[in-house]
Parts: sequence; structure tokens; C-alpha cells
Amino acid sequence: MARIGYARCSAQDQSLDIQVERLKSEGCQPIRSEKVSGASRDGRTELAAILDFIREGDELMVVRADRLGRDTRDVLNIVHELDQRGAYLTVLDPHVSTRGESGRIVLTVLGMVSQMERRFILERQREGIQAAKAKGVYKGGTRRLDRDKVLAMKADGHGPAAIAKAVGCSRMQVYRIIDSGIQAPSV
Repeated sequence: MARIGYARCSAQDQSLDIQVERLKSEGCQPIRSEKVSGASRDGRTELAAILDFIREGDELMVVRADRLGRDTRDVLNIVHELDQRGAYLTVLDPHVSTRGESGRIVLTVLGMVSQMERRFILERQREGIQAAKAKGVYKGGTRRLDRDKVLAMKADGHGPAAIAKAVGCSRMQVYRIIDSGIQAPSV
């Protein structure tokens, strides 16, 4: 029976050190970690790897339920996948395990709280942006692509693949710019 640790944070500038140390102190080996949003399972390759190789009797351990996911359905689906393999989930803060029914109930509630917390975060972010716009201090994110260059290259007869390669983006981004046909304002 292996104790497998999983650590996750959302932003590249956040540290996983505290989670990893806590999982080590609980005897987890191996510990997989990643810096990716917990809003869905998209792009969470380390979690996918754990779910692929976890065996009967193994225990997946996370420091908090929101590290596993910020969507109740995703968390419950992960628990279901672990059940199918005969494995368990343990959350350290607060200590909850899927080895018993009461742990499953608490985990469902924790999943709902994580999802609600994510909604609150997004709402506060929207409110902050609205307030900054009202004060005239919010200008939005910086453009990463030169839209004028994309449109000019299209006008010169270059195809989406060539444009994407030249400006360093995907063809889909080129298609979006071409479809919008809106040139960025000069700064």
C-alpha cells in the first residue's frame, strides 16, 4: 500500500513547498505536484498520472480538499475513480478519509465549499475590475500579439499557418483576429 501525495497551486509564482513538506511528513512517496488551475481537470497531467497508476489499497493524500479541485463534481469523480481502483483519498486539513461513509459526506461538503469559494474569488475579481474601470485606472491586460501585424500579413496574402509561425501563436488565435477584423487602436 502506497501513500501518494498530490500538491497543486494555481499560479506559477506560488510555492508548493509547504504542501510538499506536509505530504513528506505524512510518509507520502511519491509526491506529484503541478501549478495549474483547480477549476477543472483540464491540463492537470500529474493528477491524471496518479489516477492512471494508483493501485488497490493505495492512498491518495492532499493537504486540503481545494488542492484536489475547485469543482464538486470533479472532486466526487476523482473519489469515484479511486473507488473503482480500490484506492482511498485522505485530506489532511481537516482530516477526512474516504475509507468510511462519514468521510465521504464531509468530503462532499468540502468540495461544495471549495466550489463556492472559487465563485467568490471570481466575483471579487469582477467587482475589483469594475471599480478600477469606474475610476479609469483599469486598462485591461496587455496584448500579447500584434493584431495589426496579423491583419497586415493576411492582407499581403499570407496564410494562417505562416502568420502564426511569424508572430509566435497558434493558428486558432490568428483565425480569431482575422474573423474579428478589428484592428487594435494605436497607442
